[in-house]
Amino acid sequence: MSTSSVSKGCFVFKPSAKKKKQLSLEDHFTDGCEGAENSEVRFKLCQLLWEQIKTDTEVLQDELNRKVLDSLLDLTRKCSSTRQHSDWASKMRASEIPTAALVLGVNVPDHDMTFQSLSEQLQQSVTPHVASVQAKECGTLKHLMKRVLEKLTGTDVAVDDEEEEEEAEQTSAPLHKSAHCSLSTLCDWYNTKTKKSSGGTPGKKRSSPAKDEQQQPPVVIIFKDLEAFNPRVLQNFILICSLYIERLPLMFIFGIATSPSTIQHMLPHSVSSLLCIELFQSLSCTQHLATVIDKLILTHQFPFKLNGKVMQVLISIFLYHDFSVRNFIKGVQLALLEHFHSQPLSVLCCKKKEALLNVTQLSLRDLERIRQLPSFKRYVERQEHEEQVRLLKDDGYLKDVCQRLIKDLRNYHKNYYPVLRCLHTLASSLPRYPLGKQIRELHLICLERNVWENEDYQSAMKLLKMLAKEELITLLQRCAEILQQVKSKEMKNALIQLEELLAKFKQLDTAAAAAVESVPDVEESFTSPVKNLQKKTDLFQLQKTLLEMNESRRSKKLSPFEVLRNEAIDFIDGLVKSHLSPPESQTLNEVCYYSSSATVRRHLNATPRTSIQAALNSPYYYIQNDNLKTEDGSVSNAAPDICIAYKLHLECGRLINLFDWLEAYATVVSAAEGNEPDSEDFGKVDQVKHARFIQAVSELEFLGFIKSTKQKTDHVARLTWGGC
Repeated sequence: MSTSSVSKGCFVFKPSAKKKKQLSLEDHFTDGCEGAENSEVRFKLCQLLWEQIKTDTEVLQDELNRKVLDSLLDLTRKCSSTRQHSDWASKMRASEIPTAALVLGVNVPDHDMTFQSLSEQLQQSVTPHVASVQAKECGTLKHLMKRVLEKLTGTDVAVDDEEEEEEAEQTSAPLHKSAHCSLSTLCDWYNTKTKKSSGGTPGKKRSSPAKDEQQQPPVVIIFKDLEAFNPRVLQNFILICSLYIERLPLMFIFGIATSPSTIQHMLPHSVSSLLCIELFQSLSCTQHLATVIDKLILTHQFPFKLNGKVMQVLISIFLYHDFSVRNFIKGVQLALLEHFHSQPLSVLCCKKKEALLNVTQLSLRDLERIRQLPSFKRYVERQEHEEQVRLLKDDGYLKDVCQRLIKDLRNYHKNYYPVLRCLHTLASSLPRYPLGKQIRELHLICLERNVWENEDYQSAMKLLKMLAKEELITLLQRCAEILQQVKSKEMKNALIQLEELLAKFKQLDTAAAAAVESVPDVEESFTSPVKNLQKKTDLFQLQKTLLEMNESRRSKKLSPFEVLRNEAIDFIDGLVKSHLSPPESQTLNEVCYYSSSATVRRHLNATPRTSIQAALNSPYYYIQNDNLKTEDGSVSNAAPDICIAYKLHLECGRLINLFDWLEAYATVVSAAEGNEPDSEDFGKVDQVKHARFIQAVSELEFLGFIKSTKQKTDHVARLTWGGC
């Protein structure tokens, strides 16, 4: 291409090459997908399930935070321009800023969802003037003021970099001067906004206080992560805002992760006294997780399931790393995606009608995959010889059997979860919680093996047979309420039997009245040997009396309540043995259950040190340069400087002499440059090599492999051992 012009100029020509086609989510899913013939169907099923889980999780999040958010909204409504007419005025002075201290807990990744929901509800029902700020955006007072103004006004605010000063060394006078202008601008903007919204004209009468409160909504500033803010910046901002509280209806919301005492540690009394603080406590993250597992995991509504090892990995990451329910849900999403990507038969992991339809559309290859499933092989082995031949040879008959097995699997889940809840209701009332305090602990036990073979289960059954009448009846009534919510045929029959047992317990009172007459005789028979002990007797008579007492205790008959109590516990035990077998015992469980715990752990619980050491030991697998490829596991002399320095430091002890390390590095680099070993320049340290070595050592120190030591000035200490 060429162009002509009278004057000289610069001309830009767009490249004619076509843009590369961007891959969609479905393309990424299909790429490398096992069983690509039905990958589109699996992708759609995966998307539908995830959207359903995501929607239900958000609804559940709103329900759990509704109480604390409603309280915050009520407080914010009081903080208006007419605060003297509200109840809040009795708690605060005119110069105090109303402040809500919201304690959210250490599950920091979940805080964004809470603040987003809070901001949306504030803007919808209370005030449009809401600004959320984070510590990483507000390193100085000017940047904090800039972010607040930008969030409230919706326009860009310029900061004069030439007037940027160190706030820690600055006096309060110029600080207030520069911030005074900014808040004055905010006051002018607020007055303009409120006048526009009121639409008032001169000469009109003043409106009522309630109407003024609606026309002058409060200005809410949310500090998402209070602990991360610079205390000096926060103190100065509060001092400045207190000067404008009469002109601007400000309100603060502090997001606190640790403890409310953080406010006292960050703010001196002269500053904290300018705040009228009210404390709000959100639901604990462990209670939140228990609710999420109860509503999303322990239900037959979602066909996708996690096996015991995957559940254990996700719960362990939650308990020992971040306490984040949001990350737990992300782990479920990862398992969902991996299951549909790696399991071709996941096309049957959907609703009942859709799954039965997909069975009829299975290809010959999919039918062979079904025959190779471990659970299906066990099912075939239990059948007669003729039935085995039909299952292995007749594809049409196999589809019919698969439809029946899919129905059985769904029926298993319908019965499993209510019986699990009933057992947890009974066992959670026992001392020391032999089957776990949380239902997730009991669920993990049931996923691994037959729960009735567990010693803790046996001890729990013994303890249940010692419960008092009122306590046992209360627990059985709770079990009846659980069974009432299930429409399964087996659970309806179980509910009828349980109600009959409860009716028998109510009839015990009338039966006990009739048995009162025989109580004195029984008491006399038991106490007569004791009376004989009070008389003078010899050793033989004493032994005879004790034997009679022992025999009378052994021959004691159980009371009607004890008989009925044992019957009720045996009934629960029968339900457990019938419906709480582990999922692996069910045929075609691989269709719905994801079991690759190693994949989930590798993605969610990363080991950066191992990855870094592997990269430094084998740079070829990351850089893909043939010159770096070695067969004996050693590092090539053409490798990056940090790889060479790392390999050399593995040959040293706890303390490394920097000069010896430098000479060894220079020798390796000289060989890479092609210098002859007999030449004068071979192994010579020049300025370039010296600079490269210093940079490599600095990078190793940054990664945590070495550190400086005071034992010897020209040495560094090694911090890691072994080299992957």
